[in-house]
Amino acid sequence: MNLTNPLTEAYTETTVFIVDDDSAIRDSLTLMISQENIAVNTYASAEEFLDATMPACLGCIIIDIHMPGLDGMQLQEVLSERNTLLPIIFLTGHGDIPMSVRAIKAGALDFLTKPVTREKLMTSVRSAILESQKMMSENISQQDAISRVAELTDRERDVMVLAIQGYPNKEIARHLGISHRTVEIHKSKVMHKTGAVNLLDLARIAHEGEIK
Repeated sequence: MNLTNPLTEAYTETTVFIVDDDSAIRDSLTLMISQENIAVNTYASAEEFLDATMPACLGCIIIDIHMPGLDGMQLQEVLSERNTLLPIIFLTGHGDIPMSVRAIKAGALDFLTKPVTREKLMTSVRSAILESQKMMSENISQQDAISRVAELTDRERDVMVLAIQGYPNKEIARHLGISHRTVEIHKSKVMHKTGAVNLLDLARIAHEGEIK
């Protein structure tokens, strides 16, 4: 499956991670997915998956709900705490509507029941991979913005915050107790360091760079 996007160029691999204590299910899912030329990694438990080194890649995680030790919902909570950038698909033979609603509300992309058809599985996997691409792109964009904002001095940040709030240079100068010309110099440096093309773009960079 070929996914090309300049923002996700570093993530050249596409991998589906399967976490299920049933070896027959793991083998069946692996066969269906690998036939689509998508790499598959399998794990017999949530603990085994959490102990593994996660490669930087596009993809998704297919998780069984009912497993010994940490169950699927608990694994979802841990992955959420770790800010894992891989969409989750739940697969279970014992699901119910309240459980599926809770999983989706907690961020799961899909909730499938066993036995799952190849068509249903691959439709869900393809959607998850596209969502993964979106999440990776947003994360890369955010990290880039954070890096740019980190180059600013404290005074330049002050000027940026007031500028994106719509204050004219004269008001910024009065608010910060500096000259109008100094504000212009600081604003020019802010635009240069962040690479912003206008104030709207600067506001986006500030938001992604977590400037309050």
